[in-house]
Amino acid sequence: MFKYEENPGYRMNDLTFLKEMEALSGQNISACYQCYRCTAGCPVVTQMDIFPHGIIRYIILGEREKVLKAKAIWTCVQCITCSVRCPNDIDIAHVFDTIRKVAIKEQKAAETDTWTFDKIFLDSVARHGRLHEIEAILRFKVEKKNLFEDAKMGIGMLLKGRMGIFPHSVRDREQLKEIFKKCNQ
Repeated sequence: MFKYEENPGYRMNDLTFLKEMEALSGQNISACYQCYRCTAGCPVVTQMDIFPHGIIRYIILGEREKVLKAKAIWTCVQCITCSVRCPNDIDIAHVFDTIRKVAIKEQKAAETDTWTFDKIFLDSVARHGRLHEIEAILRFKVEKKNLFEDAKMGIGMLLKGRMGIFPHSVRDREQLKEIFKKCNQ
């Protein structure tokens, strides 16, 4: 007679994280069958610690901590190539954006240059309505402690009029504040 023995290395997937990500992103992540088309088309995949198909797989497996702390979600440049290539119409770029929001909310975001720049970029847009390049670059360089690394290129861009010294603000700043208030909910 066959005797059932529990395999200590096996555990059932906790579907809580998968269901949460599907609800927040509005995507049917469960439909992914790991064809790797998202990874094959990604232009920044060589810079990622976990490839796009791997992030999706870890969501399905319920690996919450691994996904939220992944540097890959900050490496993603939101070009949507992965989303366009997905045969199951999963908007993977939107899933990555959703993961970013959850990671920030739970304070589990990996500190990367991309994450740092993202914070500075959004702060500048929130204040002016558009990016003030010099302010953003200087804040980023100060934070990363490499202020003079690209100074020659920056001066060249200033002299050729590619960057303005003063910020250009939008007219209706109150509407801008309302937009950011809604986005931060």
